Amino acid sequence: MHTAVEVNFDGLVGPTHNYGGLSYGNMASMNNSGRVSSPRKAALQGLAKMRALAAMGLPQAVLPPHERPHGATLWALGFTGSLGEKVEAAAKSSMPLLANLMSASAMWTANAATVSPSADTADGRVHFTPASLTANFHRSIEAEQSATTLRAIFADTGYFAVHDPLPGGGRMGDEGAANHGRLCVRHNSPGIELFVHGASAFDGAAKALKFPARQALEISEAIARRHGLAAAHVVHARQSPVAIDAGAFHNDVVSVANGPVLFYHAHAFADTARLLDDIRARADFDPVFIEVQAAEVSLADAIKSYLFNSQLVTLPGGDMALILPEDARENTATHAYVQSLVASGGPIKHAHFFDLRESMSNGGGPACLRLRIVLTDAERAAMKGRVLLDDALAADLEDWINRYYREELAPADLADPHLAEESLVALDALTEIMGLGPIYDFQRI
Repeated sequence: MHTAVEVNFDGLVGPTHNYGGLSYGNMASMNNSGRVSSPRKAALQGLAKMRALAAMGLPQAVLPPHERPHGATLWALGFTGSLGEKVEAAAKSSMPLLANLMSASAMWTANAATVSPSADTADGRVHFTPASLTANFHRSIEAEQSATTLRAIFADTGYFAVHDPLPGGGRMGDEGAANHGRLCVRHNSPGIELFVHGASAFDGAAKALKFPARQALEISEAIARRHGLAAAHVVHARQSPVAIDAGAFHNDVVSVANGPVLFYHAHAFADTARLLDDIRARADFDPVFIEVQAAEVSLADAIKSYLFNSQLVTLPGGDMALILPEDARENTATHAYVQSLVASGGPIKHAHFFDLRESMSNGGGPACLRLRIVLTDAERAAMKGRVLLDDALAADLEDWINRYYREELAPADLADPHLAEESLVALDALTEIMGLGPIYDFQRI
């Protein structure tokens, strides 16, 4: 039997990382709008987490940032001339529009796609559906680049199927793997794929919410169909409206799955009892449910600290560990809970905290920064490009960040045409480092 492992593909934070406050319903994004950011620090913080996980013996890979500003979108919106001239004209027309076109939000690769491993699919290939991300304009322009990047890395169609993004519009939202989990005992055996939606796109329930329900049931069902998943191995669950309106804009803010374990807040799902029964009915193993009560950690503390937006990983020795932001250690209730959890004798025996403040201030924690892709040895060997992290690649990426990234970026700096030019020069150099070829529009002109 082929061995298979989960590889964390982390997004590199892009050179235009800024606090534009663009994500309605994301409390950190909304509350930190207009602050001065540090693109260099953000990228180095993310890289430090990748290095640490690789040092733990966990397979770690890298996905490149997106082209920002996106020249093709500027042109489509009627801005002409050189890139610098387009940026200057856009800034004069609408700084909020320019902030959308300069967003580095593609660093949160949990939203890049939904992925089903070959053990689950009818044709025995790894299937990818790049997310349309239509809930926010700044993210909706990511889908095409996500598909291009994934097709460059997973080019061998004998092993991989990278689909087009699904049709969107209205409430037909697809936010990728942030609303998807997988339960299993071994990665090379069929697992249970858990799809969590905010509402049906057509039942009107989403209208009653304060914040948008970004994932539609119909989209989740479509992904399961196109990936060729057996109905007996698929579970659909609705996220709690209470959690959405509290600021849990994606389900990975209130739950995370790994192996046989589902770790979740008591207010994560609309009907928890039904969800657990559905999982038990489909599992050929004993699932482990770890429910955190509101009396232990309030929903507000869970969202503020990103307790559940941690990475839940299985270490080489078999123990599980939580990869948490420092914010979870600084929150009294969360830290006390984590300490009791690792001492409880359950499957989660370790907790590691990382400084990811630049990403956290924009609303993305450890789990947002990574896309989990289960791959066999043969599938890993079939990947293209220099994407699997080792010491040499990590050193090259650190040098690249220190060379090209600004230390600080204020909102007004987005109008600087030199920033746009610096960003494209940096990305051009990155594709050489990673051996990905011309994946960006500006490289193919």
